[in-house]
Amino acid sequence: MKKTNIACLALASLLFIISSTNVQAQNTDVKSAVYHQKDYIGENPTADQDLKIFADYENACVSGDSVKARSLLADDYKGYGPGPSDSTTAEQVMNWWSQNYKTQSNRKVNFVEETYRVIKGDYKGNWVAMWGEYDCTINGKDIRVPFQSTAQITNGKINFTTSYWDNWSVYQALGYTLTPPNTN
Repeated sequence: MKKTNIACLALASLLFIISSTNVQAQNTDVKSAVYHQKDYIGENPTADQDLKIFADYENACVSGDSVKARSLLADDYKGYGPGPSDSTTAEQVMNWWSQNYKTQSNRKVNFVEETYRVIKGDYKGNWVAMWGEYDCTINGKDIRVPFQSTAQITNGKINFTTSYWDNWSVYQALGYTLTPPNTN
């Protein structure tokens, strides 16, 4: 009974302190803390060209035209995804597609794109964002992989991409199962 009274008294004291304390969530005097999209994002002046470059790259990869796909990547190209620590160079990504051509058939891609320019900061430049589905057949099983990919386009070349897709859904479609580790 005594513990209950002490706990209630402590809770009541805490609630009183919280309700009577003047808390200010933001300092409205600091103008640099106010962000407006127009201060960082603008219209891409080479929008049509950049949209075409990324679409041509994606279609060339899927159709098996690795020569055209490679020609659209900058020499210092860096790609990331689907995990945050996964990275590739232009040659590595072309090798990855080369391996896909051996194991996949009926490759198709469907996507939409959007473009913008980052005006300042670490990501300054022209960007294209793409959302879509990649379809193929692996071992006689039809696979659909939703994806999102974003590319930075500089001087008519893709110099950076980051892409996300769910590898586990592909493995499940192929019949793989996940077995937890033995804890004994």
